[in-house]
Amino acid sequence: MQRNPYADFLRAFSLLIVILWHWSFTILVWNDNGPYATSPLGFTSGLWILTWLLQVMPLFFYIGAYVHLKSWERAAARGEGLVHFALRQARSLAVPCAALMGTWIVLGIIVTSVWDIQWAWQAIIMVLSPLWFVAVYLLLVCLMPITVWLHRRYDLLVLVVMAGLAVIIDILRFRVDIPGIEWVNMVFVWGFCFQLGYFYDRISGTGSAPRYSDGRIDFAYQAPRFRQQAKVMTAAGLFALVGLVFSGLYPGSMVGVPGEDSNMAPPTVCIVALMVFQAGVAELLRPAVLHALGRGGAFAKATTVFTRFALPLFLFHTTGMALSRGVEWAIFGPQTEAVEPTLMWWLLRPVSVVGPLLATLPVIYLFGRRWETQTTTPPPRIFPVEDEEVGDGGDTARPDPARTRPKRPAR
Repeated sequence: MQRNPYADFLRAFSLLIVILWHWSFTILVWNDNGPYATSPLGFTSGLWILTWLLQVMPLFFYIGAYVHLKSWERAAARGEGLVHFALRQARSLAVPCAALMGTWIVLGIIVTSVWDIQWAWQAIIMVLSPLWFVAVYLLLVCLMPITVWLHRRYDLLVLVVMAGLAVIIDILRFRVDIPGIEWVNMVFVWGFCFQLGYFYDRISGTGSAPRYSDGRIDFAYQAPRFRQQAKVMTAAGLFALVGLVFSGLYPGSMVGVPGEDSNMAPPTVCIVALMVFQAGVAELLRPAVLHALGRGGAFAKATTVFTRFALPLFLFHTTGMALSRGVEWAIFGPQTEAVEPTLMWWLLRPVSVVGPLLATLPVIYLFGRRWETQTTTPPPRIFPVEDEEVGDGGDTARPDPARTRPKRPAR
């Protein structure tokens, strides 16, 4: 069964955005209790609107569910049961995360015992905090035997119920003020994002896409009705976000901002709307992205490299960031860190990733190469497309006599 190159791209892209956000937009400020993190969103009016595109954790859950489902279908063809598959997939992610957490905990014990640096635990929590979503993701992977059964038995009704339960939890949170009830949405909201991934073939239309003569699917193909469906999802999610945010109940930012309520921890129904919006945007961009990947230029090569190392880079990016900041503070002192974004701070954002990247690469080389990801490249689309039902319009390259035009699906 052929891997979907766009799914590989979306998973890697979502992790890349998280990494770059942490490296570039985390402001570490020192006080008497040690370092704490803040965000430029708390200082710059209107910047929160960018989080509607850059908060891509919903997209990661969405495409991750699709990838796991397809992986299980391949495993099922070899006779593997879904329970065994889910536990195996969860273990493959849990082992490196547990190793990373264990290493930092041991370092924390040593540092606090030998040098009595009490703020070390606060720093370690900051380093490990981006792994919070891994625990939720692992839970959803382990629940695949249940959620796949629900998907096959009740189809779209599962999404409606999960979204409705997320709304009810928010009502109980804001109206009734039941302590701790908001954390139940860690299951319903992220579960909605994960469950939506089971519908990826129906959202993208790849199940009815044409095939090349060697049997490979043309994943860049997009029929007009699926492009229209993507536009509907984009508009519906966007209008839902506008209504929720400007109702006054929810903050505009889709990431946590110090001193404000959060749509992420715990998640609110805004993340459900954000998921629908981002799924639509992702589909609108799919033909253009796959055409760029198929041309094999710098974009395709960079995407291949990052996709291969996306998981270890994500796991160790805060470790590299801590090492980089530690060297910087040891040389120049912690007072060099900006306490709020200035013009110079913004101008330095493009180069702010250099130090953390250079510090992360050796860590990946020593500990992370075993978790490299298999990648695939989309087949080059070299045939002129004359069928009016092809949504992306094709391209104008000359046909290669050595190849056969992709077969079109039956109408």
